[in-house]
Amino acid sequence: MSFKNIYWITILLLVSSCGGDYLPRPTGYNRIDLPTHDFEVLEGKYPYRFDSPIAVEVEQDSFNLNQKDWINLNYQKFGAKVHLTYLPLGSKGSDVKMVLNDAINLTAKHQIKAYGIEESVFLTPKGYTGVVAELSGEVPTQFQFFVTDSTNHFLRGALYFDTAMKNDSLAPVIEHVKVDMMHLINTLEFVK
Repeated sequence: MSFKNIYWITILLLVSSCGGDYLPRPTGYNRIDLPTHDFEVLEGKYPYRFDSPIAVEVEQDSFNLNQKDWINLNYQKFGAKVHLTYLPLGSKGSDVKMVLNDAINLTAKHQIKAYGIEESVFLTPKGYTGVVAELSGEVPTQFQFFVTDSTNHFLRGALYFDTAMKNDSLAPVIEHVKVDMMHLINTLEFVK
């Protein structure tokens, strides 16, 4: 074969290989390595006890320093926190109706940005009443819950992220935290 033939064959291969439709790749997201779902009993002098995920750092809530029983479960690796607020009910505390209305109104405030809010009412293994609200859309909190014994204790939790990322990229972390919070709810026991 001559040099001229090799040249034309090479040109022919190059021209024929450039056909077809080009589709750009979608934007990728960072890989998220999720920890295992391991738990330990929450230590401290709180009016509640539950299995806390080992992957979190339990810290005092800095929003209201007067409330010693308000804590955050800090998922530092993911920039997420579950804010837990506790209120006593009854003669020395708040009225259960008022507290329930506040919790429902806090969830309802997200209706402006939420595509949907799914609420589920259930009984925990200890016989407490609970409500879980899962919010979809670009909302600041995707998962909220409260649990009460209706007479003495009320615990509310809400998941927040420190980032303004799209919730679809956070979906694996949100699902992971939901599993942890459902375990927390199912092991919750009010004390005192």
